[in-house]
Amino acid sequence: MIKHNFKLNNKIIILLILFIVYFIATLIYSKLTHYNKKIDIDELSTSNQLIANQLLSDSSNIIISKSKEIMDKVVYDNTVGKIVWDGLNRQQLIDKLNRVLNSTIAGQGEVFADYCIEHNMDPYLAVAIVMQETGCAWNCSYLVNACYNVGGQKGSPGCDGGAYKAFNSLDEGIRGFLDNLYYNYYAYGLTTPEAINHKYAESSSWAYNVNSYINKIRAA
Repeated sequence: MIKHNFKLNNKIIILLILFIVYFIATLIYSKLTHYNKKIDIDELSTSNQLIANQLLSDSSNIIISKSKEIMDKVVYDNTVGKIVWDGLNRQQLIDKLNRVLNSTIAGQGEVFADYCIEHNMDPYLAVAIVMQETGCAWNCSYLVNACYNVGGQKGSPGCDGGAYKAFNSLDEGIRGFLDNLYYNYYAYGLTTPEAINHKYAESSSWAYNVNSYINKIRAA
């Protein structure tokens, strides 16, 4: 509920900014028009009238142009160009993740990016764990290719009857992994490789390997 209210408040702030900019532009334009009407046209030569009208028109165009520029920037900064992670907007983040995702999960950066943005998770960490667990930095493991299990998760139904869980699709497998990371780790304050290590893997070098992948993703 808090998250939804935060998103709603952001939208309200953006709309208020746009309304204020539009109101100011309209007010200035109205004042200039009113001032022009108060000029005693009879005392101006035809040439001066043309100059006065041109100045008013130029001023109005500048105000309208600058107002549109500001509104466009506000909209862009809060939509397409909004920074979502590590100085990157959404599309830049997706492209970076896709540069390190290969084999069976190639091109799945959008799924990881959108889930992590929505849940305020570290997308580098999420992808790094997948790379550590599945080898998808090069060629994905049998567990991924046969049962769409991208995180080494255990459960039923088992992949080939084993302890590791089988998923019905790659999308389901990725989301299942991300749900597990969010609800069973992030929800308990385990948000770094070091904090996750003791619960996720038996090897003490697991965190070191995940951090190595994080550095690789960051540099991609």
